[in-house]
Amino acid sequence: MDQQQTITYGKLVRNRIPEIIEAEGRTAKVRVLGESELVPALTAKLVEEAEELREAESGDRLGELADIYEVLAALTETLGFSDEQVQEAARHKRDKRGGFSRRLWLDEVTSAQ
Repeated sequence: MDQQQTITYGKLVRNRIPEIIEAEGRTAKVRVLGESELVPALTAKLVEEAEELREAESGDRLGELADIYEVLAALTETLGFSDEQVQEAARHKRDKRGGFSRRLWLDEVTSAQ
């Protein structure tokens, strides 16, 4: 006799995940998030995907970057911005504060008394 096992996730998933789960003979319980739930869910997903990138082996990094890209695209659209607006904001910040190409790591700052 088979024993049922339920795993609780409580997280945002890609659109096809429920059908993939069902195709494997399992049952997925999902709901559509309300407007007020979407931005917090997307930002939590972004943190999750960033952590997965941090832990990824070099061969898995492209896939993890793709996941982050998808979450950023969804977040951009949800917040009512275009890709061009985000890219322009990035250029503006880069012009003002620099990018990350110099690989600078700030160890500490000492203030004069």
